[in-house]
Amino acid sequence: MTTASFQQIVHTIPLQPGIYKYYNEEHELLYVGKAKNLKKRISSYFNKNLSSYKTHELVQRIHGIEFTIVDSEQDAFLLENSLIKQFRPKYNIQLKDDKTFPYIVIKNEHFPRVFLTRRKISDGSEYLGPYTSVGKVRELLDFIRQNIPLRNCKLNLTPQNIQKKKFKVCLEYHLGNCKGPCEGLQTAEDYKEGLLQIKNLLKGNLSPVISRFSEEMKMLSENMEFEKAEMVRKKIEHLQQYRSKSTIVNNKLGTMDVFSILEEGKIAYVNYLMVENGTIVQTKTITLEKKLDETATDVLEFAIAELRDTFNSNAPEMIVPFPIHYPQEGIIVTAPKAGDKKKLLDLSQKNVNYFQEELKKRKMLQLEGKTDAEKKAILYQVQKDLLLPELPEHIECFDNSNFQGSFPVSAMVCFKMGIPSKKDYRHFNVKTVEGINDFATMKEAVHRRYKRLVAEEEPLPQLVIIDGGKGQLSAALEAINELNLNGKMTVIGLAKNEEEVFFSGDRQSVKLDWGSDSLKLLRQIRDEVHRFGITFHRKKRSQGTFKNELEMIPGIGKTTTDLLLKTFRSVKNIEHAPPENLIPLIGNAKAQLISDHFKKKGK
Repeated sequence: MTTASFQQIVHTIPLQPGIYKYYNEEHELLYVGKAKNLKKRISSYFNKNLSSYKTHELVQRIHGIEFTIVDSEQDAFLLENSLIKQFRPKYNIQLKDDKTFPYIVIKNEHFPRVFLTRRKISDGSEYLGPYTSVGKVRELLDFIRQNIPLRNCKLNLTPQNIQKKKFKVCLEYHLGNCKGPCEGLQTAEDYKEGLLQIKNLLKGNLSPVISRFSEEMKMLSENMEFEKAEMVRKKIEHLQQYRSKSTIVNNKLGTMDVFSILEEGKIAYVNYLMVENGTIVQTKTITLEKKLDETATDVLEFAIAELRDTFNSNAPEMIVPFPIHYPQEGIIVTAPKAGDKKKLLDLSQKNVNYFQEELKKRKMLQLEGKTDAEKKAILYQVQKDLLLPELPEHIECFDNSNFQGSFPVSAMVCFKMGIPSKKDYRHFNVKTVEGINDFATMKEAVHRRYKRLVAEEEPLPQLVIIDGGKGQLSAALEAINELNLNGKMTVIGLAKNEEEVFFSGDRQSVKLDWGSDSLKLLRQIRDEVHRFGITFHRKKRSQGTFKNELEMIPGIGKTTTDLLLKTFRSVKNIEHAPPENLIPLIGNAKAQLISDHFKKKGK
């Protein structure tokens, strides 16, 4: 949708709170958003100067706009979250590891059974949870059965059936695991008391349960039933041991939710600690994918709504790493700097850091310390999967790096026997390429690397990985052919997004099994060259080695450059901006100088 076409409908958009939906030409839902002021928020997407390329792409695809007015910002917040979860629009933040969690259900029936389920249905039953671990649920159920006698049979224990004496007690009754409601030996009121104890136990509130058992033990002792009193005493001891094993933070802290966030490019990780009565009863870390360069605040607010809804949390306080605007009434949002709440936040941050590291470990092979036979087994698998003529004992990988569309550099990493050979890593300052030309930059780096190896009579790698798609691969092969090295090593491209492997001349890419050791090794090498290149680039920027391309234009100084970059965010955006967008900021003369520079560069 163009700005002109938007101006034709802007007068129809209200100034009230609500949610808005963007649709493409095929009426597919692209994006759902919330707003305190619908007209102001929607209009912001159609400003002339969009700072984000992704937002620009979204606006280009908008063909229709729908909105719903609600009573408050809180209602807009809740409705937005519900619609995103239901429709999963392409340009909204995406939850990467959505799955079904287990619940403990108290079945809606006479003398309700308590058991594990993954299906939450509307049958009047009460569902406790969800829980992040099936093992934890089974442990809880075992603990409950050892301390609170409940039936586990599937008999239809209606009052009529019990009165007619249709059933007989089973072995569970004789073992003390059930009080025999099937024969009327346990009243419905006594059974409900057991269910109440279970609910307290699952919420980490063990004090009422222990108090109830203490009263029962005292009563049994007074009635001279010492064996039964001893059994209850052991249950109390069991409960106290269970409480001591739980993660107690501080009994005075009460009930609250704790959240921390860790960002890594377009991926963010959010950890959640559910604290009830000072005890951490749940912990979960989720992975989210940003779609429109959302800020950490945007991601955290989305994740909090998702997690509180998923885990049915009604905690009155939330602990977060930085202040956020959470439009739900009655919720206290705290960003602590010290004290017990800060310790909780640090614990959550520790969990999210550990989660990220474990993900990285699962994606990579840990070959350090392995025997040569174990290393070769992986390399033989790579050879087999990629149909290589030789065992890839020596692998090199190239990547380009630039900053805001300027200052290209290249990097190369070397792996020998599947292990990084850091003494063979190389950086390349681009010498022959003007401006940003990813293909030409790749060609220069590959040419310089292997021209030198040939000149020094050093061994060539069996496998060369080019970080990129077909274009970068073709550019690298041009350099290989110019050096007459065609056929002396295998050169492949590894695409970033789909983890596809490209071979020269093949129309179709090769997709290795996601969990295969071959792909793990290739991914590890690609991530290493990416890290190495970015580190080099960051170091050069911090040393002031780079001079901004705009400052190289005669008549354009640092003040003008800083103003333009602050508005347009990158040199690339400035290059593609019409001169009339530059004139209000820097005047006709300077806008013309910049326009002429980029026109000359494009020839």
